[in-house]
Amino acid sequence: MSTDTPSQIANRINNAPLMRFVDSVRIHGHRAAKVDPLDLLQRDEVAALNPERYGLNDPDAMYSIDGIIWHKPPEESRRDPPSEKWSLRQITEHLRSVYLGRIAYEYMHSPSKTERLWFSHLLESTTEAPATGKTPIQRRRIWELLTRSEVFDQFLQIRFPNLKRYGLEGGESMIPALDSLFHTASQAGIEHIILAMPHRGRLNLLTEPTLLKYSPTALFHKIKGESDIPEELGASGDVISHLTANPTLAYDGASLPLKVNLLPNPSHLEAANPVALGLARAKQYTLLKSPEYAANSDCSLGDKVMSVQIHGDASFAGQGIVMESLGLSNLPHFTSGGSVHLIVNIGYTTPAANARSSTYCSDIAKMISAPILHVNGDYPEDVARAMEIAFKYRNYFRKDIVVDLMVYRRWGHNELDEPAFTQPMMYRKIRSRKSVPTLYEEHLLAIQDLEILSPPEIQDFREDYKSHLESQLAAQTSYTPSVDMLGGKWTGLVWPGPPTAASTVNRNPDTGVDLNSLRKIGLNSVQVPNGFGIHPRLQRHVKHRLESLEKGTGIDWATAEAFAWGSLMLEGHDVRISGQDVGRGTFSHRHAMLVNQNTEAVAVPLNTALPPEHGRLELANSASEEFALFEYGLSWERPTILPIWEAQVIIDTFISSGEAKWLKQSGIVMLLPHGLDGAGPEHSSMRLERFLQVNCPTYSITSFLELIYFSKLTNDSLEPDDTLNINMHIANPSTPAQYFHILRRQQHRNYRKPLIIASPKSLLRSPAAASNLNEFEPGRTFQPVLLDPAHSKLDRKNQVERVIFCSGKIYYDLVARREKGQLGDKMAIVRVEELAPFPWKAIDDALDMYMSQAGKTEVVWVQEEPENQGPWPHMKDRLNNLLAKRGDMVKFIGRKVSAVPAVGVGKVAQREKKEFMDKAINI
Repeated sequence: MSTDTPSQIANRINNAPLMRFVDSVRIHGHRAAKVDPLDLLQRDEVAALNPERYGLNDPDAMYSIDGIIWHKPPEESRRDPPSEKWSLRQITEHLRSVYLGRIAYEYMHSPSKTERLWFSHLLESTTEAPATGKTPIQRRRIWELLTRSEVFDQFLQIRFPNLKRYGLEGGESMIPALDSLFHTASQAGIEHIILAMPHRGRLNLLTEPTLLKYSPTALFHKIKGESDIPEELGASGDVISHLTANPTLAYDGASLPLKVNLLPNPSHLEAANPVALGLARAKQYTLLKSPEYAANSDCSLGDKVMSVQIHGDASFAGQGIVMESLGLSNLPHFTSGGSVHLIVNIGYTTPAANARSSTYCSDIAKMISAPILHVNGDYPEDVARAMEIAFKYRNYFRKDIVVDLMVYRRWGHNELDEPAFTQPMMYRKIRSRKSVPTLYEEHLLAIQDLEILSPPEIQDFREDYKSHLESQLAAQTSYTPSVDMLGGKWTGLVWPGPPTAASTVNRNPDTGVDLNSLRKIGLNSVQVPNGFGIHPRLQRHVKHRLESLEKGTGIDWATAEAFAWGSLMLEGHDVRISGQDVGRGTFSHRHAMLVNQNTEAVAVPLNTALPPEHGRLELANSASEEFALFEYGLSWERPTILPIWEAQVIIDTFISSGEAKWLKQSGIVMLLPHGLDGAGPEHSSMRLERFLQVNCPTYSITSFLELIYFSKLTNDSLEPDDTLNINMHIANPSTPAQYFHILRRQQHRNYRKPLIIASPKSLLRSPAAASNLNEFEPGRTFQPVLLDPAHSKLDRKNQVERVIFCSGKIYYDLVARREKGQLGDKMAIVRVEELAPFPWKAIDDALDMYMSQAGKTEVVWVQEEPENQGPWPHMKDRLNNLLAKRGDMVKFIGRKVSAVPAVGVGKVAQREKKEFMDKAINI
């Protein structure tokens, strides 16, 4: 960027008030820009934008702008031409047109003078093409993208009115925004886009012929409850809002096609974004190692691959993983050459004043001094312009930039929601507005001389696309899904299950390495470069390794690790390990990197010893991120790399163990949605089994069994106080009253424990689960176990043939089926409301109540979760210990063992439930 000339410096000194005014507009202009399509932002008058504040009172006064306003390209600014003078009025109008328009710029917070000047030159230069410079062809494309998105949403609303599609109505400008970014990037030589995005607008972006070329037939097949994965693979699938695509796009002016990889995403918002970072970095390094680019010394990180991350406004401000990912973006072992972030700012259901402590949802990006562009989504051409500027910055500086796309959501969080419950004023305004595509149509129709559109064309275009969708919907009945999961760099690998023949799956390969190679690797791993001053205490480490290699005994953990890494590298595999202090090892055991004690130069002996054509070892001493799955994305891209991540998990390190480690009590309550309602893998389970696994009760199972026998022999009461020493409570309440009492109990105790609640979904408005008012009255408490209200204590004991224990909402399904089969006398259903601490006495009493003395009563545990998940792994041994003295064992009824909490195919979920419910009810 230009260096100030003497005349520019002198002019700024002579016109200091003008300089202050101009810089103030650059700094504060965004506060008065017209970026809110609903005009709901509370904006006070910005005094800093008034020239009179700086003593500039005469609008006709003339000022030299040399070195103050950068209205010429940088190459001209470097010269010392005759000074150009503008009036104060001209200066003010120019600055307002740049900084107070429909794009607002925040870049003056950057500590880099180079970056600040770059923006000032780009924005203020009168030679830069304005947003209105779009050609008729470009405008036509923008209109087509907007219109297809709107017609698509309308079509789904008519054909699938109960579908949660998370449409883009109100935010249609996201589509031309990405199209503009892709086009600009492709023209600049980018070959791969790694795209991470949440559910909002995902189907609009995906569905052919919009941008990502996903088959509408395949989409409709999925919406109808069918699988998008061939059945023979045995995979569970996922919900429609997580679908993916990997199209190849062709843009005018680009020498090569652009490959876009839309990543699958879980419903944990923003979780896919660090995965995209890892994948983008891995793909770039794959390209840099390829023969095509290896010989090109000019090819650098970010030249061919770009990460694009789409965010929601609430999650960008609220999810800690955003901060983690931004924190990684410029680190040497994590940067991918700069990401473009697009926030689709729909105005979440929670008002901004309650959702964040900052002015903008994008303010978190200032932690890395990223520039931020806010743009009004009602003006698609300005949106396209903002994306072009964003890419130019990213490509020049190879750093992250954020575009805050200010739009709105015509419906609620999903199309079945009513947002006016909580935002009546906003939604009165929204529902009185014309759609973004309609506004843009009117704009184009008003440009008479260009004849871009005509009213008949508009109607024909909409009808043609609607007819196309109708034909695709009809074709879904004969659609057969297919996948290509082992192409490209995965060629040669197999799917380790059906339909792959078992004989082709090498489950137990020979992993041995000849001893000479191992000795050489071991020697190389501690080879100190000549003149390299290592820490004196490391001499012992080197000596021990050399002695163990010579003797062939005493091989320690770190040496074995070096053997594994080095031998893989000799075979051409890269190895990467990330985490804090991975170079020396957290416990100072590894020392895979050496640091010169005099210069702090770093040597990695295994890399030094091997020629470049072999694999490389990357030691990524990283930030202390806990959730950013960077390494996971890297593993998706490069099956030939060994990625290792040394990290911890927040729940394990705080909630379940804080009291034991630090004597810190906590009364935190976690409400975690739980229940298999056909919503797919990510919306079904709060992973009860994992919380139960780290649950720490006072009594072991075996010692408690002895206590039970003792109490029966002595007639002593069986009431051990298991609650005082347990590390956390885990509950699955099934009635509103139970929920009420357990929350109040949390605060009325004279101590605190974390409480984990499996929060129901389908029970929230279920009449069957409703409580009576007297259940909330004084004298009532939370009950760890609820007996069957259809049975009294004794009068039906001998008639009960099966006692069902269960937890949560499955109880109501069982009751409905029992009533349908008229099995009330033969079956008792007991709810375990509190899973931890395990309610030994209450369950023992229930068994006494319902089990026949004649031993004819069967005891079963029924759950909707797979057998290896949910409460069953926790309940099995405990129930069996209570049944042992009765000569019985509990039986399991539920879904079979699974790698995921729930399938992503509606019909399969229904079939599974019917099968285990039939078993539970049939006596």
